Amino acid sequence: MNRAQWERLQAKGWKEGSVAEFLDLTPEEAAFVEIKLRLSDAVRSLRRKSDLTQVQLAERLGSSQSRVAKIEAGDPSVSLDLLTRSMLALGASRRDIARVLSG
Repeated sequence: MNRAQWERLQAKGWKEGSVAEFLDLTPEEAAFVEIKLRLSDAVRSLRRKSDLTQVQLAERLGSSQSRVAKIEAGDPSVSLDLLTRSMLALGASRRDIARVLSG
């Protein structure tokens, strides 16, 4: 977006802000969302590095391909438990998971 477009939007009351501000998240809620997204990205990355399909990972987890797709997309219905189990099923160590969480 160019400067003129942005200035027109601002004149109409548009504001720039973070997702946390838009959703009115507490710092704890924002951190929780960030943790889940980091783990989701790590699962996708690790699965691809392991040269596995979503179906193959689903079989390791005793789950479905669509659930793995939700894991990788950061779907809010995916639990931290499933994210952690997915990382472990892909061969990640506790230290690897800690690195993902620490950013």
